[in-house]
Formats: sequence, C-alpha cells, structure tokens
Amino acid sequence: MNEWELIWQSRDVFLAGLANTILLFVLSFMGAFFLGCLVCYFLENKGGISNFLRLYMNVMRMLPMLVFVYLIYYGLPQFGIRINAWHAGVVALSIYHGAYFAEILRGNRLTLALGQVEAAKAYGFSQYKMFIRIILPQLLFRSRALIGNQMVYALKDTAFLSIITVQELTAAANTVQSNYFIPTKAFIVVIIFYVMLSIIMDLSLKRVGHHGVKRGLENA
Repeated sequence: MNEWELIWQSRDVFLAGLANTILLFVLSFMGAFFLGCLVCYFLENKGGISNFLRLYMNVMRMLPMLVFVYLIYYGLPQFGIRINAWHAGVVALSIYHGAYFAEILRGNRLTLALGQVEAAKAYGFSQYKMFIRIILPQLLFRSRALIGNQMVYALKDTAFLSIITVQELTAAANTVQSNYFIPTKAFIVVIIFYVMLSIIMDLSLKRVGHHGVKRGLENA
C-alpha cells in the first residue's frame, strides 16, 4: 500500500480536522471582528477607556499568538476559570485578532473627512447611530483588503491550537504522520486545504468589493 492510499484511508481524520478548523475560524473571526468594531467605537471617546483600549491593542500586537494561547489555556485555571481546549482556542483567537481588526479600522477612521461627523451631529445623530450608519460602513469597505489579509492570518493561526490538543487540521496531520510516518504527504494535504480556504475567502471579499463599488463606498 503506497503513502497516498494511506492518506485516503485517513480521510475521515482530515475531514474532521477541516470541519473543526472551519468552525474555529468562523467563530473566532466573528468574535474578533465584533470586538474590533466595538473597540473602534469606544475609541471615538477620549479618556480612560480609550487609553485602556490602546494598551490592549498594543499588547496583543507585541505578544506572540502561541504565548497568548498558552496563557489562556494554562493561566486562567490558576484564577479558578476552567475552560476546555476548544473554547480556550476560540477565546484566544478572538481576543488576539480583535486587536488587529481594531487597529485596521482605527487607521482608516483617521482618513475619514471630519465634515461627515459634523454634519451628522448637526442632523441630531447620536454617537452610536452615527458610527453604525455612517462611519462603520465606510470603514469596512475601505479596509476590505486589510481585513482579508487579517482573516487569512486568523485562519493560519488556528494551527497553533494543536499545541493545546484542539483537533484541527494540523493536529489531524500530526495524527496521520505519527501513525504511518508519512509527514510530507500528510502536511501537503493540510497545505492544500488551507490554500483552498484562503482562495474562497479572497473570492468572497472580491464580491463584497464589487458591492461596495456599486454603492459608491469604494473605488473601482
């Protein structure tokens, strides 16, 4: 039996890892994206909370993802907070990449014309309504390319979760290669899956971009 036949026999392991990777990515991306938008909203205010959020963003950007995963999984139990590896992975990815999404949105926020905010205030818009209806839609379309890059990084960072026993794609490859000692082909399969997922995300973001051009929120 050749190595590719062994890979085919192990397809259930890879498919289970793929399903876990997709679910981990979707949940953590939703959490990180929501957190990034929330942080960007509160950065509109000046004062203590703004300074705290800037500190959070800077710390996350300086901290390696691998170290942060360890801190969440092994550190929280010391404070009486016990969560399983899967949930620890989602929490770690959400908090970590939330800082990057917030920085992306904050950077583009600085490029928006101040006249829009002043006009919205003159029409009686509350800060929340102004952010949701005027500021955020423009930020999302302006940041589409950077958001897409960060999504790819978030997808790849799911591989770190194998160190805390989360059974995603990298863990699946490790299982197969340890059983049959075929590391090269096992990880080639994983690479193919990651590339496919990245291509799907890229195509999806391009469709969103076309929609933004039609609405006048983005240049062609």
